[in-house]
Amino acid sequence: MAPTNGNTPTYQPQPRPDWAQEFLEVGRRVDARSVVPLDEDSLLRCATENTGLSDFGDDDWREPFRILLSDLEETARLNFFGRVMTRSDLLVHLEGRLRVIDYCKRHPEVEEEKIEAPVFIVGLPRSGTTIMQEILGADPDARTVRMWEAKFSVPPPAPGDPVPDPRIAQAQDLVGLQDRITPEWATMHKVGAELPVECIEWTYSTFVSYAFSASFYVPNYTRYVAQNDHVAAFAWHKRILQLLQSTGRPHHWLLKGPTHLPILPALFDAYPDAKLALMLRDPVKSAASVVDVSGVLFYMRSDDTSLGKGFGKSVDGKESYQTLQDMIQWMEDGTIPRDQIFPIDYPAFFADPDAALEKLYGELGFPLSEGSKRAMLDYVSNKPKDKFGKHQYDMGNADAIATARAAFRPFQEYFGVASEV
Repeated sequence: MAPTNGNTPTYQPQPRPDWAQEFLEVGRRVDARSVVPLDEDSLLRCATENTGLSDFGDDDWREPFRILLSDLEETARLNFFGRVMTRSDLLVHLEGRLRVIDYCKRHPEVEEEKIEAPVFIVGLPRSGTTIMQEILGADPDARTVRMWEAKFSVPPPAPGDPVPDPRIAQAQDLVGLQDRITPEWATMHKVGAELPVECIEWTYSTFVSYAFSASFYVPNYTRYVAQNDHVAAFAWHKRILQLLQSTGRPHHWLLKGPTHLPILPALFDAYPDAKLALMLRDPVKSAASVVDVSGVLFYMRSDDTSLGKGFGKSVDGKESYQTLQDMIQWMEDGTIPRDQIFPIDYPAFFADPDAALEKLYGELGFPLSEGSKRAMLDYVSNKPKDKFGKHQYDMGNADAIATARAAFRPFQEYFGVASEV
């Protein structure tokens, strides 16, 4: 729950589980930096020893990696559990990079794969991108990337592989730690090894990724990423899709990335024929929900609850309304192709999902078989609501809502987005 602080909501965490409090108390009694090091040398040495590989590919990842490590030590205020999780995650990213580079060297045909007309679901965080990915991903003709495939892409899954793949359990053990340390996370955003995942998940290994800014207070790193051209990040993004596609070509890729909003020109440079499903929902309501989401993500790894990005802040450090204004400007001046962006009004979609799916697939230029539509409509009908608890959050007082409404009004008027609060 996010109680108001003055005019705007702030994050207030729920009590930690008993085991977590005991674990963190141990961490306060030891030299955590020495016990769980986050320095470059030890991380690279461990990654190479664990994999038996040493080629990390091009060096464009090393500068952002070093800036990130500096902020993790100096500004992120990690607790003991946060250091353990962070070292584990960084090793997964580094080892994944080593394995992808090695696999592609041994299988040069991967680079010949053509990624055609991928669909990206974008929008402000908390605007319905996750549920839309799940619904559209129920179409048997669509291909999403599941969490375990993003974390452990090598070798790419293929027909005839053992079932279940042992990497599924490995990934579930890792992502399950999030719900254990902060149980309220499950009410906000359910993650699982076999669930579709945001495609930001596999840009981790480039170390040019707003994923780190979403999870840690790393201001210097965030500024670096905001000034980066993201060419290397999207090149890696495409390489992972090529690798996964090399064992089976889908009708279309279905991807999701709310954090792509600030870098849409770079996305279209990498994928000129990409199609964007743009989720439209009251941005004031979305911004209030993000306060809690940001807070709990930081609280997974830090005891300092003052580190949240704050009401109305985008992941790149700008105000969310400015990110939306940038998108509109790019559409108007031709920086990004307006005719490849297809808005989806969140309330209208769920008022009549049958008609909404017909409209969307028509705009995308994709065939919509009766079987595909039925699979998606069944998912909507059977989706349990609040299965893991209801995410309760405060909107702030009337002045806060009015101020935010004024800032977001150009976006709402441009796309015809109704106010929900």
